[in-house]
Amino acid sequence: MLALPFGFSSGEALFLAAALFGAAVIRGLSGFGFSAIFVLFAALVTNPLRLIPVVFSCEILMTIFQAKGIGPYIAWRRAITMLIGAGLATVPAIYIMARLDDTMARLVISGLILCLCALLFSGWQIKRPVGDGGHVLAGMVSGTANSAGVGGLPIAGFMAAQPIPPAMFRATMIVFLTGIDMMALPVMAMNGLVGPDLGVGILFALPIIGTGVWVGSLNFERIPQNRFRQGIIVLMTLLALANIARLAL
Repeated sequence: MLALPFGFSSGEALFLAAALFGAAVIRGLSGFGFSAIFVLFAALVTNPLRLIPVVFSCEILMTIFQAKGIGPYIAWRRAITMLIGAGLATVPAIYIMARLDDTMARLVISGLILCLCALLFSGWQIKRPVGDGGHVLAGMVSGTANSAGVGGLPIAGFMAAQPIPPAMFRATMIVFLTGIDMMALPVMAMNGLVGPDLGVGILFALPIIGTGVWVGSLNFERIPQNRFRQGIIVLMTLLALANIARLAL
């Protein structure tokens, strides 16, 4: 029997497993929100920075479960230019985040997600077509946010502000999130955020995530995507506020 990773108690492990499953279902349904929701739940009981490499590794592996059928819907030019921008920001952002103490890291992560949720809630719309430069800039913002495990939120807001069909939104998000996580993992390792518990964490997490993504993917076409995304933003806002209030008391 494998020992629980990261020194978690059985209660903490069960709480995080439930959060992981719920976040994976949401990923299967919408293509975004997985990392942010799980990181926010994790921040209620631990410093989530040490779990982000596990989340990223599983998110990369999740692409296997979601890759079937998404090829025709991927906006490759958008994805590639955004990944170029993310690559420019990844190294300095992770370097800074890795040097924050436990409390500050949790406050920064929760505060950042709260700000991003406010942007998503604002109903911001882009009136003109976005060129390559705009996509590179959006990618840089995402690469910065990905140091906190929430690189998908800025891109979700950026793409939601444009007239992009739901299937293309989901497929492009899957490709982009996989790419920024593959960039981030080696940089996190260089900054001491990847430890010996990573492999055990993946072994515990992957079956939970795979099941959750499968359940969510089965119901993708049945869920009104705009309304569902709004519900995800409300959930993230409440979790971010709960974390900030908990740390402030």
